[in-house]
Amino acid sequence: MSTIGILGGGQLARMLALAGAPLGARFLAVDNSADACAGQVAPLLVADWRDFAALEKFAARIDVATFDFENVPADTANWLAERVRVSPNPRALALAQDRLAEKSMFRELGLPTAQFATIDNRDDLIRAAPAIGYPAILKTRRLGYDGKGQFRLRSAADIDAAWQAVAGAPSILEAWVPFDREVSIVAVRGSDGAGRDAEFSTYPLVQNWHADSILSATLAPAPNSDALADEAARHARAIAEHLDYVGVFALELFVKDGRLLGNEMAPRVHNSGHWSIEGTACSQFENHVRAVLGLPLGDTAALGMSVMLNFIGELPDARAVLAEPRAHWHDYGKAARAGRKVGHATVRADSAPEMRERLARLARALGREAQVVPVLAALG
Repeated sequence: MSTIGILGGGQLARMLALAGAPLGARFLAVDNSADACAGQVAPLLVADWRDFAALEKFAARIDVATFDFENVPADTANWLAERVRVSPNPRALALAQDRLAEKSMFRELGLPTAQFATIDNRDDLIRAAPAIGYPAILKTRRLGYDGKGQFRLRSAADIDAAWQAVAGAPSILEAWVPFDREVSIVAVRGSDGAGRDAEFSTYPLVQNWHADSILSATLAPAPNSDALADEAARHARAIAEHLDYVGVFALELFVKDGRLLGNEMAPRVHNSGHWSIEGTACSQFENHVRAVLGLPLGDTAALGMSVMLNFIGELPDARAVLAEPRAHWHDYGKAARAGRKVGHATVRADSAPEMRERLARLARALGREAQVVPVLAALG
């Protein structure tokens, strides 16, 4: 029986442990918070990312290490890789931590992006802003997720406020994309071969909606997206092979005038793949466990339609979800806090009319009609 060590003890680690237990896998999570929610379902080691004495004990107890959090220091991942197999590899983690390196890789591999410029100081920002144009987004190169480390510039008058917002950190200035919709694709690559010989699969392309820069809802599969899905899968495969990636990752994309633009990559299981727990034969979490253990990958095809609703800050009444046929409730075991992902629900259906009916009924019961309005519109 193999033990998987997870760097990070949040809800993603929790769901990995729940998915891997039927496969006979054991887990050990490490997190710097004693109340990390993965500790409710798996052993938890409380340690700082640079407490190498504690991490030495962690490495001695596991067969392979993985991540539920992409901001683990790359030097920690490299240190760990000298002692135990790490999947995905530290190179993939380090690249995904740097927005400039990430965007540059996208372009190198043929995935278009919004126009961007490197910003190392205030003078760089002053020079780049007119060339990029307004509006634009200033993002720290590192340590940003769920809208953190970002500032939107609407005019030159916002330059000083933007520079203060990123606290002078090395950044990237990106042109604002007036996208038609946001989509993402979750991919998984096995450890059974090299290059194109390694097993590779993608989940269906999904459409996403955000509120305050945090994922609010996901519709799977994305409507009217067969050609886009094929293109997204090709880009995902190119990235996976370029990085010699093992495990699950997500590629976040904008659709503008029928064209895909690369936004970000997440080197881990992803919020926009949570629907796969009930919406596929083999969830993103189970497939990640399979990949890092060298097991054959599972089926990623959608079983009908799914909508995932994220719960941010506090949970609604579970009974309203559980009373709805083919709705599924996920409580992450976290204390309520503004801006915190505390749970989600997934609704299943066999057709768009059935999904509209179920989703509208559930939203009324939860008092969340506004959250589902764009999803219902996408369903037609």
